[in-house]
Amino acid sequence: MAATPALAALADAGVPHEVVKFSHDPRERAFGDEAVRQLTSTGAVSPAQIYKTLVIAIPDGLAVAILPVPARLSLKAAASALGVGKATLADQRTAERATGYVLGAVSPFGQRTQLPTVIDSDALACERVYCSAGRRGWDVAVAPADLIRLTGAVAAAIQA
Repeated sequence: MAATPALAALADAGVPHEVVKFSHDPRERAFGDEAVRQLTSTGAVSPAQIYKTLVIAIPDGLAVAILPVPARLSLKAAASALGVGKATLADQRTAERATGYVLGAVSPFGQRTQLPTVIDSDALACERVYCSAGRRGWDVAVAPADLIRLTGAVAAAIQA
């Protein structure tokens, strides 16, 4: 049995992936920044390859925006890419309830309900991107095309 719903979803879909674990400090609240520091320490991974998964509120529910950790999300661009008028960041409790993951471990894979998803188009230039594997201190490397296929994401420029 897979360790997280995200890893189970990847295995069930037959998607090639690599789980990368790092030492998570339980006092850390800047989860993406921690992943960048840990994963780039050897120089094998670029900060531009490490992606965060943000849950956003849209007029008819919730959606997911995936973009590089160092980048800021343009809520206007995300809303436009999803075909809605506006978007705001979802509050923590709503995001956790909808996805089944705790803040800092929200994965685009294996969510309780697959939410409409937009990924920053910069991902298309990467051979692999790293995103949460569903547990703090665990990331998973996947090809952007597989991330898009599994989540039904649209790719768009969503950085502010």
